[in-house]
Amino acid sequence: MFNTKRKKNRNVKNSNPGHISSGIASLRLLIMLIFTAFAAGMIIHSSKPITFFDIAFRLIFPLLIGLSIISSLRICNEWERAVILRLGKFKSVKGPGFFFIIPLIDRIADFVDMRIRVSDFTAETTLTTDSVTVTVDALCFWMVWDAEKAICEVQDYEDAVVLSSKTALRNAVSSHILTDFLAQNSKIEECIRKSVDSKTTDWGITIQNIEITDIQIPHELQQSLSRMAEGERERNARILIAEAETEIAEIYKKSAGIYDTSPTALTLKNLSIINEGLKAGNSMMLVPNSITEKINSDGVLAIQAIQKSTITENELKDIESKISDNE
Repeated sequence: MFNTKRKKNRNVKNSNPGHISSGIASLRLLIMLIFTAFAAGMIIHSSKPITFFDIAFRLIFPLLIGLSIISSLRICNEWERAVILRLGKFKSVKGPGFFFIIPLIDRIADFVDMRIRVSDFTAETTLTTDSVTVTVDALCFWMVWDAEKAICEVQDYEDAVVLSSKTALRNAVSSHILTDFLAQNSKIEECIRKSVDSKTTDWGITIQNIEITDIQIPHELQQSLSRMAEGERERNARILIAEAETEIAEIYKKSAGIYDTSPTALTLKNLSIINEGLKAGNSMMLVPNSITEKINSDGVLAIQAIQKSTITENELKDIESKISDNE
């Protein structure tokens, strides 16, 4: 989880009700010029005297026809669909590309974006089951798969998706404790998605994914959770050490049973201990009496031989004095 402050990124509807691009505007202008030129040509090349009714018929009538054709021409982008109403009733869904409508009879209710959209929402100051106040931010990935239902079944489908997602998020927060909400993040997200999708399916909208982006809890509670986690780790460490000591004691117990029934094995163990001490290169090694009593000292430590060859300090001084006199 991370703490970030984002701007509310609501999907904004197209503010251009006619949805006229530069290409379609140029085409309308061209059609208008053609009909104007046609009407002017009819008046100029007329051999009869021109009256008011001739002007009305030859100029105004072609212009009205041109205006009707221009007003009936519409265009949709690849990712858009236009919902057409005829005399207030649903007629069809048009797009993408060029299409025509009947002026004064057909009306475009709205242009629907069929791409995947992202809406952010927040469940502010919500209590969990264990009475912890949290603020949760989330993202909703959704798309319209039926433009007719999205326009005809709900007044504002974009706000409906956001409000339904916020309600489902609040219900999910209030039905879980904080630790479950932190540990089982993916399960809660899937639960929220299913809850919202069950409502929006009737509107021609599917919820693809819900992602929780931020969980904000009080600072005092953060410190308490940190101390709790530290204590839990220390407890687990001590349990592991105790289990290891128990296993080692069991092994020593089995080894003691073997040494008790086999004196030879105990002797070999004693020899191994002495050998390890000698390998270390120590000038002095302390050996328990129990080991030296059970091992032949002549063969192992040569203690008797060392005692026989040992001389006192006074004897050593006498030998050195004799050597100096001879010199």
